[in-house]
Amino acid sequence: MSLASASFDVPATDHYAHDWALVDVETSGLVARRDRVLSVAVVTIGPDGEQTGEFSTLLDPGCDPGPVHVHGLTAERLRGAPAFDQVAGRIGAMLQDRVLVAHNAQFDYDFLAHEFARARMWLPVSQRLCTLALNRQVDPPTDDMKLGTLAAHYGVPQQHAHDALDDTRVLAGILRASLRQAARLDLPLPLVACPPRAESRFTPQPPKTPCAYRNPGRLAPGGPLRHGMKIAITGETAHARAELVGRAVAAGLNMMASVSRHTSVLVTNEPACDSTKARRALAEGVPVIDEHTFLRLLADVRTGTAHEATAAPAVTIAPPDAATAPAAAPAPTPAPASASASASASASASAQVPVTEPESTTAPVPAEPVLPSPSPGAAVPVPRQPADSVGSLDKPLAGHRVLVLGGVHADAAAARTRVVELGGSAAINLSASVTDVVLLARGEEDRRMSRITALELPVHDGHWLTAPASIDRGTAAVRAQKPQVLPRGGVTDLPVPHGRPAPDWYITASWAPQTDCEIDVVAFLLDEDEQVTFDEEFIFYGAPESPAGTVRLLTGGPAEQTIAVDVASLPPGTRKVVVAAAIDGVTTFGTVGAIQIGAAAGNSGAPIARATLDAATTERTMLLAEIYRRGPLWRLRTIGQGYDHGLDALARGYGVDIAD
Repeated sequence: MSLASASFDVPATDHYAHDWALVDVETSGLVARRDRVLSVAVVTIGPDGEQTGEFSTLLDPGCDPGPVHVHGLTAERLRGAPAFDQVAGRIGAMLQDRVLVAHNAQFDYDFLAHEFARARMWLPVSQRLCTLALNRQVDPPTDDMKLGTLAAHYGVPQQHAHDALDDTRVLAGILRASLRQAARLDLPLPLVACPPRAESRFTPQPPKTPCAYRNPGRLAPGGPLRHGMKIAITGETAHARAELVGRAVAAGLNMMASVSRHTSVLVTNEPACDSTKARRALAEGVPVIDEHTFLRLLADVRTGTAHEATAAPAVTIAPPDAATAPAAAPAPTPAPASASASASASASASAQVPVTEPESTTAPVPAEPVLPSPSPGAAVPVPRQPADSVGSLDKPLAGHRVLVLGGVHADAAAARTRVVELGGSAAINLSASVTDVVLLARGEEDRRMSRITALELPVHDGHWLTAPASIDRGTAAVRAQKPQVLPRGGVTDLPVPHGRPAPDWYITASWAPQTDCEIDVVAFLLDEDEQVTFDEEFIFYGAPESPAGTVRLLTGGPAEQTIAVDVASLPPGTRKVVVAAAIDGVTTFGTVGAIQIGAAAGNSGAPIARATLDAATTERTMLLAEIYRRGPLWRLRTIGQGYDHGLDALARGYGVDIAD
């Protein structure tokens, strides 16, 4: 079927016309560095919309095929199929000089990259497009973003789910329809650059065993080592570094690759050396011992305190109109000093929430700030509302999604806060779910106004938000379930389906496309001391996956990144996962504008909660949200707290020196 056919016509502009290679893989598992591709299909389409090629094959992975109940590919079916390296050349030729397209494209891209690396070849892809990310921008009125759901919404027939070739043909129809919608809304395509990556990136690494003990603090002069102490080593050693680390881990110590204020002791035979670790130890007052003393102390490591293991029970998801009862909790601990104020609008937002956990106190940030977010307290999660709920006198914008254009940042932030106060949801980009547009000063100059006029969306001035009466949504597209709208500091429980394991939670941050800066989303896995347990639990663009794969960074486009958290597999010592963003360069979040946060169960799930966060003027880093343990449950809190310093200072505040 041609993209140029009457029923599947797509825009002919250069922005939407590319050579496409649509890909789908079926795999033996979900971890690309460990699992294998069982089948692959590629369909190529030219910029004129004509299909130019098609290839599919089963593959013999040389291992157990994994969840046969999902993909239906038994070992018997795969026996006699070619190995990946036998077809890699043909697949590579079809991908060459084309944009790779897949639904959840990073998954398919990563699996192909690993398979090409095993075949001692480069994956010849320089750009990819994720139809999942594209549809998150389009925001159609569907209950989720699964391939089958979007196929039904766009009228694309689906014959055999989880069959690579059929899924690729379905993907072609979804791409066609999605491109039409993107053109209708004048949306930039979320193309992701895919530069060649070193083969070592795809070499499976054995995960570090998490330390089972809490950090007891620093080594006392003349005192013993204790289980859980954080140990760093620098300089030349008489014994092999790997031997020292292995013996220390076996003794119950936590070996770190950098020094922070929570380091228990630095081991070095060169006290006067000028290494980064030695300088930091001196600055922080960390005790220093030599290798001989360390080995002597290793012979008698004293008992420490184990992390508290907290297993979350199965919790039935409440109906959308049922409120969650407040959790009994002790009084919250006061938060540490924070950076310069987010606009007064943010404070206003928290004031309007009936019960939320406390905001942090506004104060200047010290040079080496303590950066944990506010401690959890009791809160009543705001229930998700059914789509047919109507506005009331106090929530006249219930069911509305409002895009604010123009104005200085503080005014735009105040307007978005007011939208939330009135029961609406604040949008940051034009999408199919936007119901209203508010114009502030010079908002009519926004490039999106011509498209808004063509779509005949209602346009209002700022006075509309002062005291609007209950407003009919008219014929706007409606979802069966609307996401819960959280203000800054808002909290909600993450539900667990009854009788099933806790799902992976995907925290997606998105923003208006930028031309003069790049934004990086990062995550920190924190222990009871609000510190990373070991350096590899700082997740960023250079290390996008924790050693055990429980937390991953996913890139859906230049204006969207996601942190995926497998809460069921987090080690007992991890009490919180903090999601943050940092700007590379001199641009600030005041220039970037609002950041939108969405939380969904699964990568293609509909968001159960959404928040629009505004930093103030000069911040270069921003705490966005956190997932944290509250008794046996996990909760999500939105933060929206900015800092003037860079990512390096933010990481040091959590115990990681990224310059080391």
